[in-house]
Amino acid sequence: MSEIVSYKQDGAVAVITLNRPDRMNSFTTQLSLDLLEALEQSNNDDSVRVVILTGEGRCFSAGADLKSGFDGNSVLDKLQHEYRPFFSAIASMPKPVIAAVNGSAAGIGMSLALQCDLMVMAENAFLLSPFTTISLVPDGGLNWLLVRQLGYRRAFQLSVESERIDAPRCVELGLANKSVPADELLGSAMEWAENLSKRAPLSLAATKKAMRHAMDYDWASSFDNEAELQDALTRSEDNAEGVTAFFEKRAPEFKGK
Repeated sequence: MSEIVSYKQDGAVAVITLNRPDRMNSFTTQLSLDLLEALEQSNNDDSVRVVILTGEGRCFSAGADLKSGFDGNSVLDKLQHEYRPFFSAIASMPKPVIAAVNGSAAGIGMSLALQCDLMVMAENAFLLSPFTTISLVPDGGLNWLLVRQLGYRRAFQLSVESERIDAPRCVELGLANKSVPADELLGSAMEWAENLSKRAPLSLAATKKAMRHAMDYDWASSFDNEAELQDALTRSEDNAEGVTAFFEKRAPEFKGK
């Protein structure tokens, strides 16, 4: 796809890899644009049912490339017009996005990993919010993500102390789903993605939509939203196929219709 973001498809799984290992996959304007293009490609391809996002080399992403500066843009413009689009693409995509964190995920790299729907980490990987060490505030939606996942006090402590959160601790805190040996990371992520790709894609999409909605709204709104989604799903071909397969004691063949 490009020199700094690779895109490969294996069956129903798309693998997007940040590919600036010499710069620890740190973000420039071009990396942001190429990542967004890769996410849009996977979103628009009906043959893709699950996406894996990972990094080349020893880092998932070290965050913003401070040496490259801000390419002539203000920080506000960079956050709103470069970073926000790919974060929104992950959230709005109806397909599960798995972060396969192969090393350090710091700054905007940590935000990117946490924005994904699921996360598997190499046992030697870690998350880091280093902003207070350079007199900045966590960004890329990181405050929202951490407070909702950890609660205010724990989120505040991890951020202001710039604590390096290793993979086992991330699993314990619920920031990651699981950790595996480093040499098994991509294999584990691929196996997970392949298993998910066999599940009803309309159901996966609706569940993602319902749960993302529930993070922002109250119980009543969430109840209404899931009722509407459920009503639509009961009229789908995949629902009929799933019920039929259940009674016939066979694996369902979902078509996303």
